[in-house]
Amino acid sequence: MIEKPLTSVDVEFVTTLHGDEPVSFVVLMQPRGDQDRLLRAIDDVALGELDEAVHESGDPGPAAAVRALEHSLQSLRTTGSQAVGQIVEDHPLDLLRSVVDEVNADEVIVLTAPHYVEEFFHRDWASRARHKVGVPVLKLFAHSEEAHSE
Repeated sequence: MIEKPLTSVDVEFVTTLHGDEPVSFVVLMQPRGDQDRLLRAIDDVALGELDEAVHESGDPGPAAAVRALEHSLQSLRTTGSQAVGQIVEDHPLDLLRSVVDEVNADEVIVLTAPHYVEEFFHRDWASRARHKVGVPVLKLFAHSEEAHSE
């Protein structure tokens, strides 16, 4: 489960987690929308990113989510991995559970930015998924291309 497009660092990390074992990915794109705008602003303040908190934008729209998903799938496929995916619209944990059951997944990877408020109260996707999916859930923090382009 991802919230934004995978960076090259994210792709390299998730595709090498299991060494040379062949892996395939089912990517669920859960873009963060208006519903959690306040929590994102609080996280930005906690991280000292006041400009981000002040200029917090709303839902980037469905077209941006589709582009982000397609970019991520193509990046995974470029490594030789199989990858399919979809945008999560409603009931993300129910969808995640059904995908895990349908493909007989070995694990779930939640790749997200830090969300300190949600994590503190165990309301982040990884914490909630651990109680729902029946397989190990690995939580990773997504990288930013900007941080690696210097």
